Amino acid sequence: MELDRAVSAFAALAHETRLGILRLLVQQGPSGLPAGAVGERLGVIASTLSFHLKELERAGLLTSWRRQRQIYYAADFEGLRRLLTFLTEDCCDGRPEICGGLMQAVVGCRETTE
Repeated sequence: MELDRAVSAFAALAHETRLGILRLLVQQGPSGLPAGAVGERLGVIASTLSFHLKELERAGLLTSWRRQRQIYYAADFEGLRRLLTFLTEDCCDGRPEICGGLMQAVVGCRETTE
């Protein structure tokens, strides 16, 4: 992952609402949710929600598609994987025990989504 792309992703996550959206959609898995359901679950009005969804999508953390009249959003697990890899690729100077299981969690997550 390029540095500017990582900075964009971190900037998108540096907001309570956007972080909440991403966490909700990660829990939902690849089936995602319609935008209205995301707003209802998080208590975010439609105009504000739309802005935050687009920021996360622009940062490569969400994907969207239209199903009839609804727009669905889901976590972009490949984008998240790239971001986690960016953070951990040089982890702990070759001493993974320092990471306290972080590397195993990232590898375990990668294996369950492939």
